[in-house]
Amino acid sequence: MAKQLELSGRHYWILSEPHQAGWRAWVVETRSDGTSDEVGIEATGETRGVADDSAERKLRRMLQTP
Repeated sequence: MAKQLELSGRHYWILSEPHQAGWRAWVVETRSDGTSDEVGIEATGETRGVADDSAERKLRRMLQTP
């Protein structure tokens, strides 16, 4: 499962997978030409939701958007 976000005119996906006893989430930026790059943001948590929310907060802080 993934979460799509549009922030500051750019498109991001928060991807997550099981990791050890919890979940790992990371952020990928996608472009209209079909290319994508990992942003360098990663988060872990006991549940998928916790990991995803943490990654989203880190992304918003990096972009300084509310």
